[in-house]
Amino acid sequence: MASLWRAALGGSRGAEELGGGVEFWSNPERAGWLTKQGEYIKTWRRRWFVLKQGKLFWFKEPGVTRASVSRGVIPVASCLTVKGAEDVLNRQFAFELSTSRETMYFIADSEKEKEEWINSIGRSIVQHSRSVTDSEVVDYDNTRHHSSVDQR
Repeated sequence: MASLWRAALGGSRGAEELGGGVEFWSNPERAGWLTKQGEYIKTWRRRWFVLKQGKLFWFKEPGVTRASVSRGVIPVASCLTVKGAEDVLNRQFAFELSTSRETMYFIADSEKEKEEWINSIGRSIVQHSRSVTDSEVVDYDNTRHHSSVDQR
C-alpha cells in the first residue's frame, strides 16, 4: 500500500501547489469524517476527507483553507473498485478502495455515510477513468458510413 500513497502524494501539497487556493477546496463533491487505516503502522486514525476533481484528499482537521496541507491524496482514476468491507474487517460501516496492486480501508460514522461515500467515490472513478479512454472512443456517427444513410 505504501507505493500507492507515495505515488499519489509526491509529497504533501498545499492548495497553492494544487493550483486553486481556497477556490479549489470550495464545493467539493463530498467532504466529511472517515477513519482510515495508517500506511505503515496499521492503526486507525480519524481524518477529514475531501473528494474533489478525481482526488480524495485527507486532513487532520475540517477547517480546510488556502494554507491547509493535505496529509495525503488518492487519485481515484487509479482505483478499480469501491465497496463495503464489513465482512473483511469485521467492523461496522467499513468500506474498501482498491487498485490493481493494493486495497485501502476506511470506516464511516454510519451506514448512510458509508453508502454516500461509496456512491460518490464510485461516480468519481467512472468520470475520471473515462477521461483516460475518451481518445480511444470511435464515434461511428461521424464516419463515412453516415453518407450512405438514406435521409428522406
